[in-house]
Amino acid sequence: MPHAVSRLRSARLARSVKPFLARGGPKGERCAGCRLILSHCMCALRHSVPTTAGMCLLMADIEPLKPSNTGWLIADVVPDTFAFGWARTEVDPALLQLLADPQWQAYVVFPGEFVAPERVVNQVQHDHARRPLFIMLDGTWAEARKMFHKSPYLNQLPVLSLNPEQMSRYTLRRSKRDDHFCTAEVGAMCLELAQDTHAADTLNAYLDVYTEHYLKAKHQQAVDLDDAVHRVLRALR
Repeated sequence: MPHAVSRLRSARLARSVKPFLARGGPKGERCAGCRLILSHCMCALRHSVPTTAGMCLLMADIEPLKPSNTGWLIADVVPDTFAFGWARTEVDPALLQLLADPQWQAYVVFPGEFVAPERVVNQVQHDHARRPLFIMLDGTWAEARKMFHKSPYLNQLPVLSLNPEQMSRYTLRRSKRDDHFCTAEVGAMCLELAQDTHAADTLNAYLDVYTEHYLKAKHQQAVDLDDAVHRVLRALR
């Protein structure tokens, strides 16, 4: 069964007036399950972990199409992952229905320095009646800021501001700031706050393995399935 990001990608491709051609492979052939070129497929390493928390990805227009998008990795690991395309002039009714579902306590994950202080929280409430739902704005920093400021249906939700001590390990795209994290890294931090520690560790390890496969494919090098990052992921299964 394709997960939420995979379904969103398929829907976005169906609306395209021209094909989206990602780099890699003689003709751009990529595995539909992991988006890597076929020789470096890692579908056999996918591992879903039950969680208390849910993830909701609001994705910029072409973000689901990019092989380097790490929201896909969150959907591989976290069973209750939802994904919606973002548009300034309309909102998916299914997203509004999700936000209104009483089983969830939604948090918008965004830096607190750009938000009114009364909306900002740094911890997650652990309420057995309501599960945390982390809303992540998946795109470039400019796109994420636009999504945050032009999505009125998010205005009444608390904003979870993360205060990570480490620098990003993500190397598949460049960022101008060391304190900018990829979506999967942010997702792992949120899982830690929700006390879904095993899922957080698995997502971090899965990201490391994905990065290894991606970069090895880029440089036309073979993957060592018994290197350090693969051993860490296997130990978590």
